[in-house]
Amino acid sequence: MMTTRPSQPEPFVRGAAYPATGDVPYPRANPADQARLAADVWHSASVPAGVRLELVGDAQAIDIAYRTTTGNLGYRGDGAGILFSVWRSGRRICQEEAVLGDGLLRLALGDGPAEKPAVIYLPEGMQPVVLSLTAVKGEIAPAPERPRWLAYGDAVTQGWIASGPAQGWAAIAGRKGGLDLVNMGYAGSGQTELLSAEHLAGLEADVISVALGAGAWNRIPYSPAMLCESVRTFLALVRLGHPDTPIVVVSPIYRRDAEYTPNKLGATLADLRDAIEVAVRDRIVSGDATLSLVSGTTIIGPEHLADGIHPGDEGHKRLASTIGKALASALKSSRELPRTSVLVDGVQGLGLTLAPLPALSRDDNGAAVRVDNGAAVRDDDGGAGRDDDGAAGRDDPVDGAVDDGGAVGAADAGTGDGADPVDATSGEEAADGAAVEVEAPGAGDETVREPAGRAGPATTEDLAGVLDPDVAAAWSLY
Repeated sequence: MMTTRPSQPEPFVRGAAYPATGDVPYPRANPADQARLAADVWHSASVPAGVRLELVGDAQAIDIAYRTTTGNLGYRGDGAGILFSVWRSGRRICQEEAVLGDGLLRLALGDGPAEKPAVIYLPEGMQPVVLSLTAVKGEIAPAPERPRWLAYGDAVTQGWIASGPAQGWAAIAGRKGGLDLVNMGYAGSGQTELLSAEHLAGLEADVISVALGAGAWNRIPYSPAMLCESVRTFLALVRLGHPDTPIVVVSPIYRRDAEYTPNKLGATLADLRDAIEVAVRDRIVSGDATLSLVSGTTIIGPEHLADGIHPGDEGHKRLASTIGKALASALKSSRELPRTSVLVDGVQGLGLTLAPLPALSRDDNGAAVRVDNGAAVRDDDGGAGRDDDGAAGRDDPVDGAVDDGGAVGAADAGTGDGADPVDATSGEEAADGAAVEVEAPGAGDETVREPAGRAGPATTEDLAGVLDPDVAAAWSLY
């Protein structure tokens, strides 16, 4: 039984927000809530999706001692992750297959600049733990911290069914956007579970994505009214811990068998997508200044669904391109808004210190930011967005840029991997998603004032101001 992770590699580990528990070294949901989580959610959370090593230095290679605990790869087979792979400067440098049990392997780190981070993805499907790291012919150090991105969602966010951990859309977007991904996508989940909203609220974050899938159509059937209220509740709970953190909501992607087929409650996936988007737009119009929406309808098509349900590698590239642009835009826009202060008090409860915000101006509907195939960020009037230097179509969360190929890449001085849109070495291509509208608040004539805040833990009274009264009362029993 493992109660702690080996200490020597720990400074290099990224994407592991919670401590080890039992035989799960890198849990992706709060282990203190294991008894409250659905069994399938905890099973998915036990897979270390998105957990990786990040380092800098001039070492030519690295020796990794590790232990894997299972060869049962489930539905995804080898795509669940059986390889250690090194990515640096936009290229896959090398990859080596893991063995079952204790192992030791050497990975080349490439000959790029020492300050460029190397990202090492783990054989996730074999549920590994890294025991030690040893530099070969040079030195290594933990990579600098990058803005933290919490990515909540379902199996697609977890990476299904990309050909490997590095090819999932969240991994690509994090790598190219210079973001510290914490993957909270759970296969069989992603249906606005309130406990997951608590977890999001209790973790530090610079940006959050909420990518909702088709689980509400078939796994646990919802009606549009149920789902609309559930989304409102979920976002309200997340906002208790992140009152001004940018949140990007992505509505369900295309699914052929669900689009126009009613579920047990008579709702099609198209109906449920509309319900999600209505809930998000209502919050935006009501003054949620750092909430934005990406409609999943046209990001991918049936040809990108490798098994008819989940996207393959090309579909994941398109998702990474579209959602990555939205994350970049949300991060940049949030810098221009007033801030409130937040204290996250442990992982089981929230302590909030909310300061009154100055008046915010917006128009009646909020301004829309359109992300086109050409990667230009456009305002409502169709004008191309420009960065501080006047360059068209660039959107920079951490010295990152939306390049002409549509990928969230990095400027030369940035912390992203700086990949070209098409990488000849790795075959990685930053494919453009179809045109997608990212809705976010903007400036206008109507004045919206935030209420004065208070200090103390979140209570049912907090919820009463943001939720339907019946829902707030129900939450008091949760």
